[in-house]
Amino acid sequence: MQEKVASFSIKNWADDDKPREKLVQKGRSVLSDAELIAILIGSGNKEESAVQLSKRILASVNHNLNELGKLSVNQLMQFKGIGEAKAVSISAALEVGRRRRGGEGEKISKVSSSKDAFDLLYSTMGDLEHEEFWIIYLNNSNKVIQKNQLSKGGITGTLVDVRLVLKQALELGSVGIILAHNHPSGTLKPSEADKQITKKLKVASEALDIKILDHLIVTQHDYFSFADHGIL
Repeated sequence: MQEKVASFSIKNWADDDKPREKLVQKGRSVLSDAELIAILIGSGNKEESAVQLSKRILASVNHNLNELGKLSVNQLMQFKGIGEAKAVSISAALEVGRRRRGGEGEKISKVSSSKDAFDLLYSTMGDLEHEEFWIIYLNNSNKVIQKNQLSKGGITGTLVDVRLVLKQALELGSVGIILAHNHPSGTLKPSEADKQITKKLKVASEALDIKILDHLIVTQHDYFSFADHGIL
């Protein structure tokens, strides 16, 4: 039985089926998600090659790497052929990817579009399973002064303190504000509560000559911009 298991190790595959060699010869961009994960785990089980096992793991999360990144080590270990070491390798690799994207977002010092704001916030908010409300404070050149978490939980008038938002803006010398919160459900449609708190903050900020430049709804894959849709 041990020999049968070994036959599914990557080193024993036909040359055309070896993802490690494929990466070296053709570059990492040509590999599928399953092939990349197969390199991480090295071998499958007695019924499946590493790629076949990786495809099954990906199918369980609808081939969504963000969803795969949410699985715990124990959840990954439920797949036959995935022990603790392999599960840790998968989890660590996906976390490195998440932090890499976060590092790219942190390089943004000036917000010139809704996409800039999304890139700045995605690594912080995109994978959350609960709602958070964040504020980006900008100067008169739209350069980022600071970004702050305002609250956790549903978006309601009690959780979003308008006075605190404007107090921080005045203390920072900010003249522009971008609001943002995430929808763990994945829906990009703003709720009535989203619209109401946006209007409330806009009216209050105008009295202090502070502009609400946008309000973003962030999901795992995309975002909705109030400004881009003309409803700010």
